[in-house]
Amino acid sequence: MELVRRLLLAHCAAHTLSVVAGLLVVVPLALNGSAFKGRCALFSRGFWRTENLTVGGGEAEEVTHLVVQQWGPPAACQFATFVGVFTVLYGATQSWRSLFYLHRRHDDTLFSAFLTLLLSLCLLFLSGGASVTLTLGLVSWCDTVTDQNTRPYSCAESQSVPLYLDVETSSFYSELTCAQIALWCVTALWLTHSILSFLRLYHSHSQQISGPCLSREKELLLGQAHLDCPLPCQHIHPPQTPAVFI
Repeated sequence: MELVRRLLLAHCAAHTLSVVAGLLVVVPLALNGSAFKGRCALFSRGFWRTENLTVGGGEAEEVTHLVVQQWGPPAACQFATFVGVFTVLYGATQSWRSLFYLHRRHDDTLFSAFLTLLLSLCLLFLSGGASVTLTLGLVSWCDTVTDQNTRPYSCAESQSVPLYLDVETSSFYSELTCAQIALWCVTALWLTHSILSFLRLYHSHSQQISGPCLSREKELLLGQAHLDCPLPCQHIHPPQTPAVFI
């Protein structure tokens, strides 16, 4: 299999994995946003307070509950969601495009390969920023939930602890952790896309330069062959001396 087909096949596989990873970012974040009623848990601030609350059968009990002073900025969750959605759409489009090129046995032009590399690098930095934002936001929310790790349970275990908030918190850690891992995978895949795009650009550039050179060299070789033997070789016989028979 020639190099260009190998690069196309590797790029197609990477785009397919990007679609799967992007869905693992978008779906958990959508579920978390629905459970939190459109609020963003990332970078939320709050504190724990003990007071009498009416729970269960209507009796007042002294309970310790979480009070959220300020929910996180919606842009923190929307940024990660945008990267996931764009990765899914772009990956699906490029997967079909790579399969088309494999079937037609040709590759991008030099300009198109350059644009693909530029877009891959931009999305690499965007996905890296979204991954860092989601990771730091989850750490901040976990610090709030566990009261700076002073509560007798971890952030993962706090899903089963009643926080007495007006949102559903039974699966927030699983959803955000899944989105976090998938987003880092998306970042790694965009790095792979950048490397493959650079290799395809380099290959297209080499082909564009070497093509005219090979044609010129072939013309020179053919011209040299004609100069070496311009006419068919002729056998020259020496003139025979007339013989006189007596």
